[in-house]
Amino acid sequence: MSDNSPDLTKLFDAVLVGDAKAALEITNAALAAGVDPQCLITEQMTPAMDEVGKRFENHEYFVPELLIAARAMKGALEIVRPLLVDRGVEPVGRVVIGTVKGDLHDIGKGLVASMLEGGGFEVTDLGVDVSADTFVEKAQEVNASIIAVSALLTTTMTGMKAVVEAVQAAGLQQACKVIVGGAPVTQQYADSIGADGYSNNASAAVALARQLVA
Repeated sequence: MSDNSPDLTKLFDAVLVGDAKAALEITNAALAAGVDPQCLITEQMTPAMDEVGKRFENHEYFVPELLIAARAMKGALEIVRPLLVDRGVEPVGRVVIGTVKGDLHDIGKGLVASMLEGGGFEVTDLGVDVSADTFVEKAQEVNASIIAVSALLTTTMTGMKAVVEAVQAAGLQQACKVIVGGAPVTQQYADSIGADGYSNNASAAVALARQLVA
C-alpha cells in the first residue's frame, strides 16, 4: 500500500461510532486508491458491526448506537455492493425479512436487517404487514436461504406459524430456514411452531443466521 493510500482502520472506527459521513469518505477514497471492495467489507465493515454487536451484548451500546452504526455501514455498503455484484461475488447468504401480517412495527425489524447486511448478507426487506405467501414468493424469487419474521404484538405472533407452514407447503424447508423474533416471541414459541431459529436481539440474529447458512 502506498503512502497516500487511505488508512482503512478509520473505516472500522467510523462504522463503530456511527459516523456515516466519514464512512462514505473513507470508502470512496479507498476505492479510488484501488482497494479491493471485498476487503472493505470483510476486513473493516463486518468486524466493526461484530464489535457493535459485542458492545450491545455487554450493555455498552444500546439501540440508538446500533442504529447509527448500522446506518453508517449501510451508506458505505451501498457504494461497494454494486461493484461486488458486477464481479459476481456471492454474499454470505440471502435473507428475506419482514414484519408479519397485521403488524406494522418496523424499528426492530429494520435494525435486524441492517445488522444482517453488516454481517455480509444480502437482505430483501419486505417491510411490514407481510403475508406468508409474500415471504415465500420473494424467498423463491431471490433464492433466499433464510426468511426472518418479526412480530411485536401477541395478537400477530400467530402469523409466524402461517409462514412456517407456507414454507413447508412450498417444499422449501430444506433450502430456506425460518427465524423469528420480536418482543413477545420466545424460544419456546419458536419451537412450538416449528421455526428453525429464534433470536431475542439484532446482534444474536446475525450469529444465528451465520450458523444456519454455515
